[in-house]
Amino acid sequence: MSATPSASTAHSTGPVSAPLSAPLDWPAEGVARVPFRVFSDPEIYAQEQERIFRGPIWNFVCMEADVAQPGDIRTAWVGETPVVVTRDHDQKLHVMINRCAHKGALVCLKQRDKQDSLTCVYHAWNYGLDGQLKTVAFRHGLKGKGGMPEDFDSTKHRLQPLRVATFCGLVFATFSDQTEPLDQYLGAPMSKFLERNLGRPLKILGVHSQMIHNNWKLYAENVRDSYHATLLHTFYTTFKVNRLDMDGGIILSDKKWHHISYAKRATLDQAGEYKNANVHSAKFESNLAGPELLKAWDEFEDGITHSIQTVFPTLVVHFTLNSLAVRYFVPRGVDKTELFWVFLGYERDDAAQEKMRVMQGNLTGAAGLVSLEDGCINEFVQRGSTTSPDKRAFIEMGGKVAESNESSRATEASVRGFWHGYRNIMGFN
Repeated sequence: MSATPSASTAHSTGPVSAPLSAPLDWPAEGVARVPFRVFSDPEIYAQEQERIFRGPIWNFVCMEADVAQPGDIRTAWVGETPVVVTRDHDQKLHVMINRCAHKGALVCLKQRDKQDSLTCVYHAWNYGLDGQLKTVAFRHGLKGKGGMPEDFDSTKHRLQPLRVATFCGLVFATFSDQTEPLDQYLGAPMSKFLERNLGRPLKILGVHSQMIHNNWKLYAENVRDSYHATLLHTFYTTFKVNRLDMDGGIILSDKKWHHISYAKRATLDQAGEYKNANVHSAKFESNLAGPELLKAWDEFEDGITHSIQTVFPTLVVHFTLNSLAVRYFVPRGVDKTELFWVFLGYERDDAAQEKMRVMQGNLTGAAGLVSLEDGCINEFVQRGSTTSPDKRAFIEMGGKVAESNESSRATEASVRGFWHGYRNIMGFN
């Protein structure tokens, strides 16, 4: 499946953000160190909105299933910018800033809707599903008085479009006309693995979100951190869903900023290294009252039973046993992030398979048996680091550089990969 850019012409990246009042000096050790300042500095946060989210980056905005039919409307975000995604009556997808060309009000207020056009509630300016301005209330005034001037040109007052591309049921958008084609942005290894998990007709089984009280980059680190996964998450280790003593590895994209982490449950090593390491996640001998939760069927021939894949900056796709989900996170301020979970199945699933996917959805999410700890652990980092902006994180597990490792997940290589991409796009070299 290939990316398909829309015919819409996007605006360029916009004005260059102002330099920081206090320049950021990245440590000489490179991606093996991260200044705590990047998690709490409002100026850096503002620069990210311009250089990353409004820069030459493909941002995930929604699932194609959200806008499957003509007239379907979905509101979303690119960074802090509100956008609206539509499918018009010619089946074409559009992503536009959710901002009326008249006074700047939000045009679409519902998260999901179905309409033949878009109307701003403030002054009733009406737009087509492609964002073109169709009508202006009382454009010619009343009884020959008032109205717009004679030189008013409706073609110059549309909803601002972004470039659009899709891949495996995912909808992406970019502000920049310089962003490379989506398939190049993803790269071959990332595209192939997305196709493995998402490359067949999908259906949405459930959606929820949560607010986490930390900078968005801490969650971007978290989902790339295979080192923490079986130390923090007791359920993973206790019930042998995902452990470092299973065969697995880390794959980084050519630009380092996307990654895949995977594990093979059938290869579990019972030698006891977890207990010898004296970690809390391995101190429990528990049984499930409902053991059928973990009775998964083999979905793929490659033996991979757990995978986390990220696409810079804010997209995550996970497959755990038979639970498939897309996560994406939206910055809501320098120390606040909204995390969305979209649980998926395949159109081909029978009733029993769908029931299993829904049940295994309890492994993750805001109160997931596995992931509930992530709702607080990044806040602990935020609170611990904010008062020490001159200090830095130490990220040397598995080495000092960002590179793939298909023999071990006891590494922070993909975390370093995120910072490799971040530093390049932000100019912090």
